[in-house]
Amino acid sequence: MQHRTVGDLMTHGVVRVRRDTPFKQIVRTLADHDVTAVPVVDDLGHPVGVVSEADLLRTVAGHPDPAGLLPQLPPDELEAGLERATARELMTVPPVCALPEWSVVEAARTMDEAKVKRLCVIDETGVLTGVVSRGDLLRIFLRRDEAIREEITRDVLVGTLGLAPADLTVSVTDGRVALAGTVEDESLVPVIERLCLGVDGVVSVTSDVTVRADTPSDAPGPR
Repeated sequence: MQHRTVGDLMTHGVVRVRRDTPFKQIVRTLADHDVTAVPVVDDLGHPVGVVSEADLLRTVAGHPDPAGLLPQLPPDELEAGLERATARELMTVPPVCALPEWSVVEAARTMDEAKVKRLCVIDETGVLTGVVSRGDLLRIFLRRDEAIREEITRDVLVGTLGLAPADLTVSVTDGRVALAGTVEDESLVPVIERLCLGVDGVVSVTSDVTVRADTPSDAPGPR
C-alpha cells in the first residue's frame, strides 16, 4: 500500500519572511497570498519561527484605544510601536517542524500535541521546503470511494494477504468500508480490518466475514 506522506500533501513554494520584515509588510504578505501565517527564515532558509494573524492581532491589541473607550494597559504590557515591530518580535518560537517522509498520522498527532494549525516541512539539512496544514492532511479523505475499494481489493486482500478476489466483497460509501465473505482462518478477520483501516481515506470498517464451514478448526493459518 502506498500511503500519502507529508511530502505528497504539503504546499510547495511557500511564501516566507525574514526576521527583519516589518509589521505592515507581513500583513500585506498574508493578504496578497491569502494565507493566515508565514514561516520566518534565517539567511540559510532555516525556519526560526512563525508569524500568524493571531500574533499580529496580539500586537494591535497591546496598543492604546484611539477612541479612548478602553482602559489603558500598564506601560510594561504595551507592545513596541507597530512602525518598529518586525517578525523577530512578533513570531512564535520555536517553529514546529515535520519531515517530508512523515505519515499523515504522525503529522496530525504532532499538530494536536503542539496545538498548532500547520507544520513547517524541512529537508535533511533543516531548510524549509514546504508547509503542511490541517486542511492538507484532511485531503486524503476526499479520495473517491472506488479508488479506496480498488486499493483494498488489489493491495490488501490480494497483494498482502493472498486472498482470492471471490473470497470477500468490498463496498465503500463515503469512506466507510463494508466487508463480507468467508476466510479459512478466523484470526485473519482482525488483520483484514486493521489493514483496511490503514488505507488512506478510510473512515471506518465493518465486517460480516465468517469462517468457511468446511475449514477444520485446527487448520494452519497463512504462512
